[in-house]
Amino acid sequence: MNEEIRLPEVRVISPTGEQLGIMSSAEALKKAEEEELDLILIAPQAKPPVCKIMDYSKYRYEQARKEKDAKKKQKTVEVKEIRFSPNIDTNDLNTKANNARKFLEKGNRVKVTLRFRGREMTHINATKGVLDDFAELLQDIASVDKPAKLEGRNMSIVLAPKAGK
Repeated sequence: MNEEIRLPEVRVISPTGEQLGIMSSAEALKKAEEEELDLILIAPQAKPPVCKIMDYSKYRYEQARKEKDAKKKQKTVEVKEIRFSPNIDTNDLNTKANNARKFLEKGNRVKVTLRFRGREMTHINATKGVLDDFAELLQDIASVDKPAKLEGRNMSIVLAPKAGK
């Protein structure tokens, strides 16, 4: 901004938006002072760098407003977790699948965790099918984001909503 711009030449844009051309930064600063406004470096990576003559406080306000609007339009994707044990009954599994379906329809990812307690750890290979069955129940609206993985006494799989749903 103003004297902090130490470039040999810059492309200058007037407050109305028309291009004034390429000139030295000293000339551009004089033009800005004539109009009682600030010279602001807009695009430093351009060849030559682009400066605009405008009110700096108004520029900062507009930038903050653009950031706020962009933040409003962002959608945060949450990871919801569903837990059950390896000896879950079919109806209970369907109920959990319906809950997961609701989460996936809202656009959230779902982490399905299978908890092993006590001697259940000895039958890990036999119970991996429970997670596969769960993923199969939801295959119409979800895809497997991370395959089944054993982490301590928990085995988990992450499901993400399919693109286009």
